[in-house]
Amino acid sequence: MTLAVEVRDLTRAFGDFLAVDHVTFDVPEGEIFGFLGPNGAGKTTTIKMLTGLLAPTSGGGRVAGFDLRTRAEAIKQRIGYMSQLFSLYADLTVDENIAFFAGLYGVTGSRLAERRDWALEMSGLGDYRGRLTGQLPLGVKQRLALGCAVLHQPPILFLDEPTSGVDPVSRRTFWDLIYQFADRGTTIFVSTHYMEEAEYCHRLALMNRARLIALDRPAALRARLTEPILEIATDHGPAAAQALQHAPGVIEAAMFGRAVHVVVEHAASAVQALPPFLSARGITAHSITPVHPSLEDVFVSLVRREGGVVVG
Repeated sequence: MTLAVEVRDLTRAFGDFLAVDHVTFDVPEGEIFGFLGPNGAGKTTTIKMLTGLLAPTSGGGRVAGFDLRTRAEAIKQRIGYMSQLFSLYADLTVDENIAFFAGLYGVTGSRLAERRDWALEMSGLGDYRGRLTGQLPLGVKQRLALGCAVLHQPPILFLDEPTSGVDPVSRRTFWDLIYQFADRGTTIFVSTHYMEEAEYCHRLALMNRARLIALDRPAALRARLTEPILEIATDHGPAAAQALQHAPGVIEAAMFGRAVHVVVEHAASAVQALPPFLSARGITAHSITPVHPSLEDVFVSLVRREGGVVVG
């Protein structure tokens, strides 16, 4: 197995603040590797170190075979990077953005013409080459940004929350493109806060409070949550989730869409006890149903077990 990314005890401090705390993992070539965690967990800082944008405080690793600490410039030439902040220039046309990024990556001549045509076809902008990029719908902009990030056909692609703010249909289209790249051998390293996107990854790493707290396939992570889970339908979800934190037999409770998911010690007892518990607090439970754990349930459970989300 050839490794695209190797990380060993990677650490980054900003003064007294430890943003990434001795993180270790590997990513094989051709894998779609998902990076999850609440805001402030250390995901973006880790990605910046892996892409040569930020030097580690201690520890290290290799990306595309090059040392993080000594070969940052070589790494930059062999990766594609798409940040969570929109990376294209709004006041340039589609063609001008492609030409700009091609110049950054040294894509010239006949190869530039070929890669430009590919990017235009992939983003669906073949008839809008002269249109200002700032006038494009967000989903189309993201496809164009992806095309610009891989004009030089890098073996490794880093995507930092690439579909943030994009509608579900555009997100699905974007992920179809990611799978196409992976099928051709590209290693995809993607951070996301959308749980349905996490299901698309081959493996998932979960960070919280600067540390790596879980790393496995999505199905294996779901299997870790062995306690029963109940889904409660109510018109007062937030209030119910808050009240259930203190209910007897409840391990944890959290919003799940408009419903509430509750991890309990014993399902049968909780099905009987929780409706009157809520009713005594002015909250009606319309239904209470056992469900299989989702990645969101696992995410919430693991983060809480590891100290919860950092606030502020």
